[in-house]
Amino acid sequence: MRAVIEVRGVSFSYEAVDVLREVSVSVDEGELLGLIGPNGSGKTTLIRCMAGALRPKLGVVLLEGRAVAEMGPREVARRLAVVPQDHGSPFDFTVVDVVSMGRYPHLGRLGRASRRDVEAVERAMELAGVKQLAHRRLCELSGGERQRVFIARALAQEPEVLLLDEPTAHLDLGHQLELMELVRRLCRDEGLTAVVAIHDLNLAARYCDRLVLLSGGRIRAMGAVEEVLREDLIGEVYGVEVEVWRHPTTGSLYVIPISVRPRPQEAHAVRGAMGELGLSGEWDKYPAEGP
Repeated sequence: MRAVIEVRGVSFSYEAVDVLREVSVSVDEGELLGLIGPNGSGKTTLIRCMAGALRPKLGVVLLEGRAVAEMGPREVARRLAVVPQDHGSPFDFTVVDVVSMGRYPHLGRLGRASRRDVEAVERAMELAGVKQLAHRRLCELSGGERQRVFIARALAQEPEVLLLDEPTAHLDLGHQLELMELVRRLCRDEGLTAVVAIHDLNLAARYCDRLVLLSGGRIRAMGAVEEVLREDLIGEVYGVEVEVWRHPTTGSLYVIPISVRPRPQEAHAVRGAMGELGLSGEWDKYPAEGP
């Protein structure tokens, strides 16, 4: 398979805080890659580095073999689109107006939309399933409908790569499934390459081709779903005891949280306190041991 976007040894810091540390990953054409990990693990920062919105302290992001940092914003936007967590959405605009904003990187000097631009907007709305909402205002739509509109806006850019940051956040179960089905279909049928940062491990297991598990700004595991969603790894990274089953209906892995386990630094403190109270023997009842 052909690697469309590559991250090579990327490190990034917000002032003195290291957020990404020597992260390397490549995404193949038509692949749906899931980024998972606890809050603060670096998922959003990695998405922003891949999009060129942040410049890595070390390393490079390559889009079709070219460094994103050396490409102009319009060129990047013609080939890569982002659906962020916070849209800053213009709620007074109609759906067709919002989706048309995705054509900005393709417009000429006068900023006039051509027939080609109109066709691209119509196709994007059709792919995202919002064509029937074209003349509705964004403020009138449900959360799931709005999220589809923002995906349509990204598709109007006609990108090769689609980056989505927590696209299922704040959506109900039905809209979560619809959105992930849409992204999966775009990868399978349209050849789009997608990277999605997602908290729901069960949605990630069902729809993603591969997973990258981030912890403390580093890649803790990367590979097929079965290689990453292991009980020991999830327990270590998330601090939660889990059981992982294969769902009898979907055939995908299913992560069931059982109980919170002490994180290493917390476990060390708890063990010390129990020792001072003469309860050292009770430590074995905890599901995980500290250092």
